[in-house]
Amino acid sequence: MKLQLRSIITLLLILLHGTALAQSVARQWNELLLESIRNDQARPTVHARNLFHISAAMYDAWAAYETSASTYFLGHEHRGFYISYEGTNIPSGMTQKEAQEIALSYAAHRLITHRFKNSPAASTTLQRRYDQLLSQIDSSNPNNLEDYSTESYTTDPHDLGNYIAEQIIAHGLNDGSNEAHNYACRFYETANPAMFPDGYGTNRIADPNRWQPLSFDEFVGQSGLSEGASTPKFVGPEWGQVIPFSLDESDLNIKRRDGHEYLVYMDPGNPTYLNLAPDDTALQNYQWGFGLVAQWSSHHDPTDSVRWDISPNSIGNIPLDQLPKTLADYPGFYDFENGGDISQGYSTNPVTGLPYETQTVLRADYTRVLAEFWADGPDSETPPGHWFVLLNHVNDHPDFERKYKGEDQPMDALEWNVKSYFALGGAMHDVAVTAWGIKGYYDYIRPISAIRSMAERGQSSDASLPNYHPAGIPLIPDQVEIIAASDPINQFGNFENEIKIKAWKVPGNYYEGADETKRVDWIPATRWQPYQRPSFVTPPFAGYVSGHSTFSRAAAEILSLLTGSEYFPGGMGEFVARKDNFLVFETGPSEDLTLQWARYQDASDQCSLSRIWGGIHPPVDDIAGRRIGYRIGHQAFAFAERYFNGEIPTEEQTSSSRISYGPNPVRSSDRVLTVYFEHPDELQKTISLYDTYGNTIMTQKKDYIQSLTLRTDGLTEGVYILAIATSDYTEKVKLVIAP
Repeated sequence: MKLQLRSIITLLLILLHGTALAQSVARQWNELLLESIRNDQARPTVHARNLFHISAAMYDAWAAYETSASTYFLGHEHRGFYISYEGTNIPSGMTQKEAQEIALSYAAHRLITHRFKNSPAASTTLQRRYDQLLSQIDSSNPNNLEDYSTESYTTDPHDLGNYIAEQIIAHGLNDGSNEAHNYACRFYETANPAMFPDGYGTNRIADPNRWQPLSFDEFVGQSGLSEGASTPKFVGPEWGQVIPFSLDESDLNIKRRDGHEYLVYMDPGNPTYLNLAPDDTALQNYQWGFGLVAQWSSHHDPTDSVRWDISPNSIGNIPLDQLPKTLADYPGFYDFENGGDISQGYSTNPVTGLPYETQTVLRADYTRVLAEFWADGPDSETPPGHWFVLLNHVNDHPDFERKYKGEDQPMDALEWNVKSYFALGGAMHDVAVTAWGIKGYYDYIRPISAIRSMAERGQSSDASLPNYHPAGIPLIPDQVEIIAASDPINQFGNFENEIKIKAWKVPGNYYEGADETKRVDWIPATRWQPYQRPSFVTPPFAGYVSGHSTFSRAAAEILSLLTGSEYFPGGMGEFVARKDNFLVFETGPSEDLTLQWARYQDASDQCSLSRIWGGIHPPVDDIAGRRIGYRIGHQAFAFAERYFNGEIPTEEQTSSSRISYGPNPVRSSDRVLTVYFEHPDELQKTISLYDTYGNTIMTQKKDYIQSLTLRTDGLTEGVYILAIATSDYTEKVKLVIAP
């Protein structure tokens, strides 16, 4: 199993590089964060945010004791939420690094505990591991980790860490993610009825350009626990509303659909649409793109004997300027029939100057391993977390030196980790905000719905043949054909004149006499499924743009800029998939196989192709994602570097407010809020409390008062608006109800 293989690799790394305590404390918390993600629901948006916020918390705890670096949250305002900060002093008897490690650990512990408190394993293994790690790092661990005072954070690293975490928790309840309501959608509605992937057809899809949810008799989420009969909702369609890292208004378009605003950063424009407009090539581009996904699905047959050299001799090395610029360029970039792209490969290892050793394997083994290795389904740390794993593996390479941008002397491990995690986390968060803002607005269809819906209409190749429809699926000899009366597929039902497709098939009895050992076979096209687990099938969110392509390209650029080299250490990054011990929902690969990359970009490009072979993205999702990822990678790194260089000083919050209030956030242990009137007057005051949906929670009318005490019992965690209105003025402030 993949999880077992990862555990073996982790064990080997520990044996090679010492015990876990030999790693920096930032690395240890990052590893525990990644393990927490693997045991949570598969939500790339949520976990990109978790990776960023926890990385930023660790960075701020480190930077607070550095005179040459700027903090990110402390002393700064982010979309109206200001975190007060008065500086720090290192306690006597404690070194600078000790203070940083203590503050960092308390911040990470409290924030991870909060973010994963509802995970399936939170009450069993995860919380115990959080507590154990904190106890290892600080043996003076107090009994109550949440008992801190704001007055002592300037002199006590324990309190500073708790303060950072509490303030980021409060920020997170006000950042547009809707964390207080488990990240639920506020207004998005699906355009199509749900499909049952185990059945035939699309269940009468209404709009073949829009996303369609899937219904399962049993849906198995990322935790590996069955959710029973379920129709998973779109994850994060309004994520463009979330406060980003480096993105700004110059990157933003505000779009409207169905009466609602969508925030779309780095807008790539429309994908290819299925329509019947005269002289419109969009229909042909739509059919070509989803037809390519269907064609590549046939490459998962280990009995076809097709073998490829998958070493850097043949794979990788695609310059950015050779990515398709228009839809007309796509056929020249992707190999429709055989799979793959225009990879040039390398004549020699760019780092060592020596030739790469050829690695010839079955194409079907390669395509299936790719689909599994880069997956964001069960047993995965999701795409943003995957790149933190790769970064950690690079850090552990014996040839690697922690030289920032490849210059000067190697950094201390703690400094390297907090800076690299901060930059990578910021980029991953920006990708989630960008890609899911695009996904939510364009709401684009996935291949399982597109391929089935085209097949439901018929074939689009020849009007003289049966079952013709211009918006049907193109026929391809020995790949996509019309089902004849004598076809054995008709033993399973009456499919005459419908469309069949040669593709990877989900195990099952398709027709009497069918060879169930064959992984690729003829099936009704209305039964097509991607190369994914039958209990997962396709991630529950729209396709355009590909999150994998965007996350991966941004991360590849971050690693290149951070290390000062485009190449993996020694010019070779590797991952070994053992014979018959890697694939999850079928046995394989048929022989040992090693994924290899010269550049970080090569791994990113391979990840992009894996989603096409995996059957969950067409090319139009891919290329837009690669280009956006490149932009975000460079922009996020430049932005992070300004903090590293101390170029962004802390801000002082000034206010002419007539009121003061506290505590804010209001904590679960003390549900009392006190409002003080700085300049009492005799005007009648209407005092109201609203939630973020505009619902009135409470209203009172008062005349002359100097202070007012409000009970917040019964309010759920989240952000609220306190409004005080008179005939002369109105004051509004944001309140946070924290755990």
